[in-house]
Amino acid sequence: MTDDAAPTCLARPLPGPGDDRATGCAAARGVDGRPLHAAALKFFWGPMDCGKSTMALQMNHNHARQGRRGLLTTRIDRSLGPQVTTRIGLAHEAVEVTDDLDLRVLVRDAWAEGVRVDYLICDEASFYNLEHIEQMAELVDRFDVDVYAFGLATDFRSCLFPAAQRLFELADEVARIQVEVLCWCGREGLLNARVVAGRVVREGAQVVIGDTVDSADVRYQVLCRRHYRSGDLGPRA
Repeated sequence: MTDDAAPTCLARPLPGPGDDRATGCAAARGVDGRPLHAAALKFFWGPMDCGKSTMALQMNHNHARQGRRGLLTTRIDRSLGPQVTTRIGLAHEAVEVTDDLDLRVLVRDAWAEGVRVDYLICDEASFYNLEHIEQMAELVDRFDVDVYAFGLATDFRSCLFPAAQRLFELADEVARIQVEVLCWCGREGLLNARVVAGRVVREGAQVVIGDTVDSADVRYQVLCRRHYRSGDLGPRA
């Protein structure tokens, strides 16, 4: 290698307004060993307590071990802080996603600082807005950044979250997390019931912070379809 050889470029600036050219330098593409245009948008979903955040952290660990570099994002984590936390005690700092955060700009800023970004892991993705989902798809299609989204599919009314619906529509791959969550009756838990004062509620804001512990003022309990529809929380309720 000669002294005047071109240096490896880690920065892949996003195009400016109206600039539709394919951007980024060739040396920045495939630095992590993956072929060009192999990136994908994947959505992993399941009810509460099925291990979505745990899987997100495990995926980040596995990719990092292979020399890939990524960013973790979250929104309304149970800790109410900028981190991904799990009910089994694992945690990792993350970028809090706000309404005005542009995921493309987040990646661009990292590139501008010379930090390679091969992938995004987006936890609690069902709480993102629709613009964020479109940004995920653009990062995959135009900039070869893998995006792995984790989240609920349906809310406490058993209706799809708008962001989850858009992920179902756009994702290259959709997978239900296979860790089985059981209803109190022993059947497979499918739906997230919101419980207030010991009763299943079916009206209110789509997103209300709560947990699955019995002591919470607003808590959530995973139920099978039969007991979700009847509102039966079981003998311990």
